[in-house]
Amino acid sequence: MFIERVYDRGLAQASYVVACQASGEAVVIDPRRDVDIYLEIVAREEFSITRVLETHVHADYLSGARELAAATGAELLLSGEGGADWQYRFDHTPLHDDDTVTIGNLSLQAIHTPGHTPEHLSFLLFDHAAGERPRMIFTGDFLFAGDVGRPDLLDEAAGYSGTREVGARALYASLQRVAELPDDVLVWPGHGAGSACGKALGAVPVSTLGFERDTNPAFRQVDEDAFVSWLLDGQPEAPRYFGTMKRLNIARPRESVRAAQPGTDTLPVFTPEQLADSDVQVFDLRDADDFAAARLPGSINIPFAEDMATWFGWLAAYDRDIVLVAGRDERETALRALLRIGLDRCIGFIDPASLSESVTAAAGTPSHSGTIESVDVNAARELIDDGIPVLDVRSRSEYEDGHIDVASHRHLGYLSDFRPDDPTQPILVHCQSGYRSSIAASLLIRNGVQKVFNLAGGYDAWSA
Repeated sequence: MFIERVYDRGLAQASYVVACQASGEAVVIDPRRDVDIYLEIVAREEFSITRVLETHVHADYLSGARELAAATGAELLLSGEGGADWQYRFDHTPLHDDDTVTIGNLSLQAIHTPGHTPEHLSFLLFDHAAGERPRMIFTGDFLFAGDVGRPDLLDEAAGYSGTREVGARALYASLQRVAELPDDVLVWPGHGAGSACGKALGAVPVSTLGFERDTNPAFRQVDEDAFVSWLLDGQPEAPRYFGTMKRLNIARPRESVRAAQPGTDTLPVFTPEQLADSDVQVFDLRDADDFAAARLPGSINIPFAEDMATWFGWLAAYDRDIVLVAGRDERETALRALLRIGLDRCIGFIDPASLSESVTAAAGTPSHSGTIESVDVNAARELIDDGIPVLDVRSRSEYEDGHIDVASHRHLGYLSDFRPDDPTQPILVHCQSGYRSSIAASLLIRNGVQKVFNLAGGYDAWSA
């Protein structure tokens, strides 16, 4: 038996290549959209991908199942559970509860585990060459290390109403079913720490069912009502793009050629002047200080980082072209981050060296010509004493755990809609460590604020 976990740290998302070494057959579970990595794995190991499986309709990334099936000729096996609203609207083979997928000496039994989503399947693996006991389970977004999948995304992201408690009770029943499996069954989850698909995911890549029964709070609730109350309390804000992912993953019209093997060589590099008066979205991947010193008016600063895909999803419009301010070494990684959440309209790049203070000044307009200044804790304290408004752009739970007394709260993801009553009033903005507040500062300037102070080190520095 062969297993390789493919992990996208930016989206905290895991997919799996599972193969029988005797037969050379492989399946891929929950592939991401840039599928070249799976092709490289099977070429290296001399396997053939014969099946592609999905645990559920994903909300946090655009599935690569169709791209991978198209590239390999593999059979596409997707859930047939969950009712009419959750049936995939393109060619595939439906899987139902207790159906079995066989590859050589291995078999994967589909188990309907609703709760996170109505159609959710988990896959229980048997290695028949070693006996008839179940060996491991691929749990998707149903069961994580230290947590379970959130049941509120249909309400939060997919436009439904009243599904939270129904989903929570379904998840409780799914847990009771899986709890009957042996303690030594390995649990391979679909996400790790940092995912918005749960509230307290662990960072370990694999667990056991026995360990989860002993330590996971989901298994320690005294009854169903207590479980529902615990599960629905404190879930994080659902990124805006989750609803778009649900719709595209159910009914995307066709697979993407570019997503199968992303490359940047065919995309042009623009000068700032070429984009004047255009409707493109410009995302600047430089650090906060470089962005503050010289920027293209109206651009949004998302500093290059592992989790930038999530912020693209929060802030980018899917119906407009995108240009990235990015150095040559960052471009392919950034393009892949966009493609993994279905942002396919990146039309090119701007070389950071082409931006200067003179470009910023010449292209500036009254609504975009504000300034950003980084300040330390001492300077921030003086500004607060002088009565400057303070904006905390962290999550709701972070704010509730502790905040600057005079700070108002608005999650960064909802800041695009913010419009100041008085654009001339400076604002002090902060997050936990400084990354999110640099994005927030660029949004505030784009939305007309003329002076933004960014608290260096964020709330960590303030509380210290």
